[in-house]
Amino acid sequence: MFATNVGTIDRIVRIVVGLALLAGFFLFPEAGMRWLFLIGIIPLATGLLSTCPLYSLMGMSTCPTRRN
Repeated sequence: MFATNVGTIDRIVRIVVGLALLAGFFLFPEAGMRWLFLIGIIPLATGLLSTCPLYSLMGMSTCPTRRN
């Protein structure tokens, strides 16, 4: 469906950052702008799906090239 354009290290970083931001949402319930932690959904989703729409628009990829 979508072309894979997120490499392994990039994918791991995105998942960790996304989980950390979402954890902040639950760990700091009295934070004034708590909803900003929900931005973590974006890196988590792009890491889990191995595709980034912004990378596609810019023609970028962090996946290693395959050699035959």
